[in-house]
Amino acid sequence: MSTTATTTIESIVPAARLMQGYAKMLVDDIPADRFHEMPHPTMNHPAFCLGHLAIYPNRVLEMIGKPELVDDKDGFDELFAAGVECAPNTGQYPDKDTVVDFFMDRHEVLINALSDLDESVFQQENPREGRFREMCPTVGAAINFLLTAHVGTHLGQISAWRRAVGMPSAM
Repeated sequence: MSTTATTTIESIVPAARLMQGYAKMLVDDIPADRFHEMPHPTMNHPAFCLGHLAIYPNRVLEMIGKPELVDDKDGFDELFAAGVECAPNTGQYPDKDTVVDFFMDRHEVLINALSDLDESVFQQENPREGRFREMCPTVGAAINFLLTAHVGTHLGQISAWRRAVGMPSAM
């Protein structure tokens, strides 16, 4: 592969892999019994951030015509969809391993699915109507956003959470 990104896939996949690695660095040393801790009532805990991010690869897989790769986890959409507020854990959230494993699996499956995708798919109109289509008019723009900026935003929340609970930087 050349050092110049020439396709959408070559532009998105390396950045998505970096986000995946950063997520691992951020959560690996968080004790399981602290994964749902809320040091402030408006601060999302790591379980919520990663659970939220874990549901989007399935939506993208549908968007790119790969519904056979979708693997929903019971309860994740109800707990982690956009617009749902993070809450103190009273047993409603899955444990750390379940959330982290689902996040890593779904992102790995999606990243691998992108590798053999025809470039023309990225040029298609974003099938999601409304505000998301306005922000990301093409499938490629949607995928780029969901695997990079969206992930980075929520991983930044985990980074801030680490500091708020007295943990060191992950980097």
